[in-house]
Amino acid sequence: MRILFLVPYPPGRAPSQRFRFEQYLELLTQAGHHWKMAPFISVATWDILYKPGHALAKATGILGGFLRRLLLLASVPGYDFVFVHREASPIGPPVFEWLIAKVFRKKIIYDFDDAIWLANTSEANKIVAGIKWHQKVDSICRWAHKVSCGNAYLRDYARRFNPNALVNPTTIDTEHLHNQVRDQQQPGRLVIGWTGTHSTLKYLEQVVPVLARLEQEFDFEFRVISNQPPQLPLRSLVFQPWRKETEIADLLGFHVGLMPLEDDRWAKGKCAFKALQYMALGEPALVSPVGMNTEVVTDGYNGYVCATLPEWEAALRRLLQNPTLRAELGQKARQTIVSRYSVAANWPNFLALFS
Repeated sequence: MRILFLVPYPPGRAPSQRFRFEQYLELLTQAGHHWKMAPFISVATWDILYKPGHALAKATGILGGFLRRLLLLASVPGYDFVFVHREASPIGPPVFEWLIAKVFRKKIIYDFDDAIWLANTSEANKIVAGIKWHQKVDSICRWAHKVSCGNAYLRDYARRFNPNALVNPTTIDTEHLHNQVRDQQQPGRLVIGWTGTHSTLKYLEQVVPVLARLEQEFDFEFRVISNQPPQLPLRSLVFQPWRKETEIADLLGFHVGLMPLEDDRWAKGKCAFKALQYMALGEPALVSPVGMNTEVVTDGYNGYVCATLPEWEAALRRLLQNPTLRAELGQKARQTIVSRYSVAANWPNFLALFS
């Protein structure tokens, strides 16, 4: 089997790529399959993509991506499947997908882990928001052989256009990457943690009042790992820049991990990735009841589902005071990931996409 992966970003950079399919590439090779990854954006463009300025370099990088896509079309006939993650090009209509499906008659596996049919404009992407062509998601779903969706909400949307839409969850490599467990009994200052990109920092605002009250009573650190520092009025706040090289070691510094979300259409498409990472390392996750969170976290068993500020405060207070409870929930959290959301557990489901 020969598979062409059409992806937005360079390998190893974007979490959605790393944890949805890049982890399976070596397994595909071991199973005797052949694959090629073709990113739209070069490493040089990625390095400046979310930085202010550099307008000419960004535009040149985008044009370069379109040129690489055009040149790649000549090789499409040599593949059995074309796996499209999110989109073949970040702006404009789905021309490449149409050519692959209708002209070259190749089987497209269409994969997404966000509600990408919705406009989710931020300061970083507002310039190109008007030409992103969000409506192309519907067309690509129709043309696809199968649609690989991060959660049931995304699957239900895709099934409006294609009955062969299924849930392929974001997974964690518990054998080679998230293969350590936090020692909850280890002495030291307790760390409540959060990790994510600049685009999701806004979700932290809802838990600030809770953390502000608790830091009056308890000595803890609220550690945020991100690509940009948050602006939050908390004396317990410590910012730590995200680095791939130290990703796991940094996350192991958490005792408890937070994943607050707003209950809106965009957040419903979230695939509980933060919770999956915390839980894989034996750390209880505290989550909002939005998106896939309530499928991954069972309240009081491997973490807590918090719908109101009093529930956030009560859950954090229990965990701040009780290391034994943290250890018990953390152990069950790890077991949940290994049995249901690990690469090893999901490998047959992933491989079945190409059938």
